[in-house]
Amino acid sequence: MTSARILVVDDETRMRRVLEIMLGKMGYRTDGAANGNEALQQIEQQAFDLIITDLRMPGMDGLALLHALRERGCEIPAIVVTAYGTVETAVDAMKHGASDYIIRPFDRQTVELAIKRVLSLGQVQRQNRYLRDELEAGWADFIGNSAPMRALYTTIQQVAPTGSTVLITGATGTGKELVARAIHQASNRDGLFVPLNCAAVPESMLESELFGYVRGAFTGAQRDHAGKFEVADGGTLFLDEITEMPVHLQPKLLRALQEKHIERLGSNETVDIDARIIAASNRDPREAIDTGRLREDLYYRLNVFHIALPPLCERREDIPLLARHFTGKFAASSGLGESGLSRAAQQRLLDYDWPGNVRELSNVIERAVILAQGGVVEPAHLPVELSTTASPVNPSPPPTDNLALPRQVEALERRLILAALEISAGNMAAAARQLHISERSLWYKVKKYAIRRPAG
Repeated sequence: MTSARILVVDDETRMRRVLEIMLGKMGYRTDGAANGNEALQQIEQQAFDLIITDLRMPGMDGLALLHALRERGCEIPAIVVTAYGTVETAVDAMKHGASDYIIRPFDRQTVELAIKRVLSLGQVQRQNRYLRDELEAGWADFIGNSAPMRALYTTIQQVAPTGSTVLITGATGTGKELVARAIHQASNRDGLFVPLNCAAVPESMLESELFGYVRGAFTGAQRDHAGKFEVADGGTLFLDEITEMPVHLQPKLLRALQEKHIERLGSNETVDIDARIIAASNRDPREAIDTGRLREDLYYRLNVFHIALPPLCERREDIPLLARHFTGKFAASSGLGESGLSRAAQQRLLDYDWPGNVRELSNVIERAVILAQGGVVEPAHLPVELSTTASPVNPSPPPTDNLALPRQVEALERRLILAALEISAGNMAAAARQLHISERSLWYKVKKYAIRRPAG
């Protein structure tokens, strides 16, 4: 585990140095400040895990420093030191945001116990924030009883306790991050689950996001910054879309995985790390190797345990379960009350191939629930591409005298409009929404093609 960095704030130079030496012998990294204003300046420039501050200081005292930190939204835990060990003083400090207090004169054991208690509390609070974000960010649970899903549940239970590196592959929307989170939560690791999408971070910033940097490492680096490896220490680092990582950065990642330590950008100091690695990709890793996007040695290091996720079209029996789950979820979140799915709508969902997988199904249901306005979701509330009668595919070739492109486009457009009107029972506004065009445009095309609307 990485050693914590502690800021000691005391106007008495001798007392400040005594604490710094004591903390150094405990294995902590320390910096000192003579007053609250100086402490705030250092906090702006560098990241700290803990503050130990005297209460009585000229200028900005300890209580004022705590108040200033909370006003700025700074969540660094703090221990206050006071020679006036009254209950009132301790309670006042706690009200201002202190996590604990120690009374002068103090011994090493008292200080060490207080630091360990506060740092442990801070770790729990960070985990709670991450878990809350995780629950709000995506699907809360796995949904599915199909054979592929039952096999997946067994696989997760088998690999989670081992600590082995895992490579997850699957098409977009199959739930790769959900599986990675499940592996982490079923493991015995007490650190955080830290995701990093290699495709979403600009290439120039990815290295610093992974390994961190020290102040002055590059223009704009005004304070030390811990990278994802350090944040995930004791937990799990999830590297999504690993095949999108720049090739020149892959040897450094490989070295970190093999040697279990990193160096922040701009620093020669080695930092030991203990983060389990789970990587994922929607590409075929072998194809990525052949095209030069992924180093073969990194692939073998990541591919200790491989999990291939099935697309939704290969587990169709789960579609009704997922659809009902999302219908209830979005009906509740939108305040539209209870909603449901008609048999015809369920059949339409079952007949579709879902190239976007579970994510696409989730989006389709969310839109349908809004259109249904609390009622039962019908085929009319589903996108036109789910309509079996609106398929543009014609198995028989057109006559050779009817191959002109404009004529074919018009014929296809007419068929789609007819299908949308049939689904919406002649309702022009609903049909226009299905076709993703304005109602005015639809009226024009109906007149152009001399289409008779079905009776509503």
